Amino acid sequence: MNIATFSFIVTGVLLNAVAQLLLKAGARNVGEIHLTLNNLFSVGWRVATQLPIIGGLTCYVLSVVLWIIALSRVDVSVAYPMLSLGYVVTAVGAWYLFGEALSLQRLLAIFVILVGVAWLART
Repeated sequence: MNIATFSFIVTGVLLNAVAQLLLKAGARNVGEIHLTLNNLFSVGWRVATQLPIIGGLTCYVLSVVLWIIALSRVDVSVAYPMLSLGYVVTAVGAWYLFGEALSLQRLLAIFVILVGVAWLART
């Protein structure tokens, strides 16, 4: 895999992780959601007008464009496992931004993911 293809994959994965963090920020702004037929429109409107949610959805769209470019250049069996880098970025981002726990078990899992992706990238 060349550096350009790897860059498309990693940038797409990072955009996907940023999308998750933005969606979480928007969900926190909205608060816990309980949908009923009576509040479907009002809750939908509150969600749809949250800037972090709009930003998150935009990041998703951009990540899909980059992902399609990457898939045109590399086997899906190589590219797809690299999506696991998103777990690493999202876990660290959630810890930093939202105070979510990074237990020893999660840190070990992150290490395993990083080793696996590095190994895969060399093939």
